[in-house]
Amino acid sequence: MPLNQSANLVPNLFDAATIKQAGTRDGYGQGLVELGKQDPRVVVLCADLTESTRSNLFQKAFPDRFIEIGVAEQNLITVGAGLAAAGKIPYMASYAAFAPGRCWEQIRTTFGYNDLHGVVAGAHAGVSVGPDGATHQAVEDIATMRTIAGCTVLAPCDAVRAQQATMATITVGHLCYIRFGRDKYPVFTTPTTPFQIGKAEVFYEGSDVTVVACGPLVYQALLAAKQLEGTISVEVIDSTTIKPLDEATIVTSAKKTGAVVTAEEASIIGGLGGAVAETLSRQYPVPMEYIGLHDIYGESGQADELLGKFQMKAVDIVAAIKRLLQRQ
Repeated sequence: MPLNQSANLVPNLFDAATIKQAGTRDGYGQGLVELGKQDPRVVVLCADLTESTRSNLFQKAFPDRFIEIGVAEQNLITVGAGLAAAGKIPYMASYAAFAPGRCWEQIRTTFGYNDLHGVVAGAHAGVSVGPDGATHQAVEDIATMRTIAGCTVLAPCDAVRAQQATMATITVGHLCYIRFGRDKYPVFTTPTTPFQIGKAEVFYEGSDVTVVACGPLVYQALLAAKQLEGTISVEVIDSTTIKPLDEATIVTSAKKTGAVVTAEEASIIGGLGGAVAETLSRQYPVPMEYIGLHDIYGESGQADELLGKFQMKAVDIVAAIKRLLQRQ
């Protein structure tokens, strides 16, 4: 089955030599600047990682609405909560290993429990952080943030999607978490690619198996679908929103294909894989396979090496699809 034309992806989608590369954190920084222009309530806070999180773009544009907290992630959140209680909309950034990793309780109690509107931005998530190693490779963040009542959880697939997601959080009205990577990834969506919080998008139409993916593994899933074209018909769904999950789109696809693979650069325990399994077990159980971290930590290495070691590349998605179909 063909690429879903309504998805509005770039024309050079599968041309590795010409497709643009950029970090999802770049989309976050660009989105902040646009939000700053549109809404004077927007303030940005960072925990000593201003350039790494691309918060520096907002700092340059709106220095009077930027606060450098320093190496104090718990304070990052509580200061942000005070600002939110006073009518501001704070965007609070650090490495995901530290926010939410080091300050989950403050996020839960000051934002979640009090139903305040704020956005936690976790940069350098997943194993593609690379040489920084397991201590800095947040793979549990999707799971932990999903458990906070009322929290929206987003994992955009490329820089354009990251800008869309960042800007969309301004209207949510409650706690949001957005996760970003460190590495540069293919930019394959466009500003006209449909995006809505809570809505998954079918990027590639298929009938034999569904791949539900988030973050940079969406592109790997597209590569797998293209590789299998003509032999196995793969449907690829971009689930940028992990909570609230677009259950209707995923269940509809599962009913069509009868088999589902999930793909995420995170722990499958409580992550996207867990969320999809929870949904399908209630509504339409089908055989599943999971691409992601299987109850293990990351390790030091180059980003591409680690994605290969932990079996998160297109070739691994192809293998998972074949294993899954053999079980049917």
